[in-house]
Amino acid sequence: MAFLDRIRDMASRDLKTVVLPESDDERTIEAVDEILEKKIARIILIGKDDIRKKVKASGADHLDIVDPLKYKDLDSMISEYYELRKAKGMTPEEAKKAVSEDSLTFGAMLVRRGLAAGFVAGANHTTPNVIRASLRCLQIDKSIGVVSGAFLMEVPHSQYGENGVFVFADCGVNPDPNPRQLAGIAVSSARLFKQLVGKKPIVALLSYSTKGSAEGEMVEKVRKTVERAREMAPDIAIDGEFQVDSALVPEVALLKCANSEVAGKANVLIFPDLTSGNICYKMTQRLAGARAVGPLLTGFTKPCSDLSRGCSAEDIVDAVAITALRS
Repeated sequence: MAFLDRIRDMASRDLKTVVLPESDDERTIEAVDEILEKKIARIILIGKDDIRKKVKASGADHLDIVDPLKYKDLDSMISEYYELRKAKGMTPEEAKKAVSEDSLTFGAMLVRRGLAAGFVAGANHTTPNVIRASLRCLQIDKSIGVVSGAFLMEVPHSQYGENGVFVFADCGVNPDPNPRQLAGIAVSSARLFKQLVGKKPIVALLSYSTKGSAEGEMVEKVRKTVERAREMAPDIAIDGEFQVDSALVPEVALLKCANSEVAGKANVLIFPDLTSGNICYKMTQRLAGARAVGPLLTGFTKPCSDLSRGCSAEDIVDAVAITALRS
């Protein structure tokens, strides 16, 4: 069984509730059918009551459709959201409009209030919109201090990582994180790997240099990141700077950095900037036929997941299963 199929199976053993705010997208409805048929999660769909007619699957007892304008606690939710945002200059009228008309905000507030384990969105919203709703409604994990976008990657027929399973980060949020931010990304990504895969995370900070083979501002940033990440999480195996072959290939690691506990064994790959991370995950997905799920937003106290606007219904199902397991 493929790893992501096992993720779905694990989610089905302990059903959690996940919000899908984009009920106006046909891929979401297709995903809901599969989630309900396979009993992967309980679903809250945000939209009008007539959406239920589009859902073909059985298992209606695991599906709630919530129309924000008819929601019984709408006024108190608006008041709570206003209290969260008034210091930023939001008016009560703006808070009412956001909660009652923006499905992302409404969905994120359901998660904040404990009515769902997490939410998944992005099929027809941009990543900045999804992140903005998350930042405004959910609490940031103070031990991490930065929100980032990780991908769970399953590379077929790969001898590297954890039988071809990796976490890549940051591939979706921070254009040029500083060492403190990049250290938080490394630690949160390691914890995500442990949570989902159940194996020891082995974290490589990537660069165009391996242990001093080259110099430069970006190399120095990665070196500082390693120091900070080790201070944050001394129990996690973290090392760098590595070129990607040194991080993954035991034979190369033996030649270049034989004394590292990470080199040649990495299963969590941390990129120095968003450009390299985004390019690498998409290249791995397309050229190696990898399954890529994410961006899985890390750094919050509750799980939420973004989606590529080019996602398939299967991608949504995988993101829901992972979000359920993270709760």
